[in-house]
Amino acid sequence: MNLNSDNKNILIAPLNWGLGHATRCIPIIKALQENNYTPIIASDGIALELLRKEFPYLKTLELPSYQIEYAKNGRNFKWKLLKSLPKMMEAIWDEKSIVKKWIKKYEIDGIISDNRLGVFSKKIPSVFITHQLNVMTGNTTWITSKLHQHIIKKYAACWVPDVDSTLNLTGKLGHLEHSTLPLHYLGPLSRMHKMGLPIHYDLMIILSGPEPQRGLLETHLTEEIKRFDGKVVFVKGIIEAEQKKEQIGNVTYYNFMKTRQLELTFNESKKVLCRSGYTTIMDLVKLHKKAFFIPTPGQYEQIYLAKKLEKEGLVPYATQENFRIEDLSRTDQYKGLPHLDGTINWEELFKVF
Repeated sequence: MNLNSDNKNILIAPLNWGLGHATRCIPIIKALQENNYTPIIASDGIALELLRKEFPYLKTLELPSYQIEYAKNGRNFKWKLLKSLPKMMEAIWDEKSIVKKWIKKYEIDGIISDNRLGVFSKKIPSVFITHQLNVMTGNTTWITSKLHQHIIKKYAACWVPDVDSTLNLTGKLGHLEHSTLPLHYLGPLSRMHKMGLPIHYDLMIILSGPEPQRGLLETHLTEEIKRFDGKVVFVKGIIEAEQKKEQIGNVTYYNFMKTRQLELTFNESKKVLCRSGYTTIMDLVKLHKKAFFIPTPGQYEQIYLAKKLEKEGLVPYATQENFRIEDLSRTDQYKGLPHLDGTINWEELFKVF
């Protein structure tokens, strides 16, 4: 099957871990189209559903779920992840086999994998996207980092959505002291654009990430927000067939928003309360928005980023259990995220294909 006789077909496959991997692939998918490639999207769960809503006219394929179970108690996160490892390894082996068949069936000319470890081929150029060259897992960070770097090494290129300079967003997550990996720093990767719109909301709350932690934070913030004096928009981050909107007092609730509406809402909001997920951080950089972070309990990467950015005087944070709505007043004491260059030379990057 040839989807387009003139254009090269590129399989782009983000990990289904919350919505961050899927959303940061949106500008890549658009850039592929603008540079005369035909993207074929592959993922599972809510990541796939989100991309189907964004690109209803593109070919989408379903990959096996990694079946990662998230702990209700953040302290058990690592052990729950280890328990999920056999199912995850099985899914990775399955997707390797599936991708091999798809390459022939859909005449795929190149691969872009956003943290999907089995989406790779020796026969065609394969690119890996990650901001975690070091994978933080507490006292096992050294081994998880070495394993991840070993996987990255087999790809033709590794795209890191950050800048390779002293002032950067990821710190030791996305930068190595010594490396022989085929690294290309893209700069922050965001589907958002800053607009000169009047402020409509005093606060925007946007939730993301896997259950049950997404739901636990929603419950906590639904109570806390009752004491907030101002206009609030609350995006729950639940991808469903239809968008739902509900007005309760000074708070407007949405189950989800597609990119265009989300972009407008970000621009119309004075402050943002959210997780310290890296994709959200990149969006905030692009939008020049002040924020307050609540990292996902037990997720070392988000905790590291929240601590790093607070220490640098950029964005304050609080733990999920200790956050109170009054903490938002601390936002004014911080500088906000740096304005980094977001210009990407896609033509040069796509030469790998």
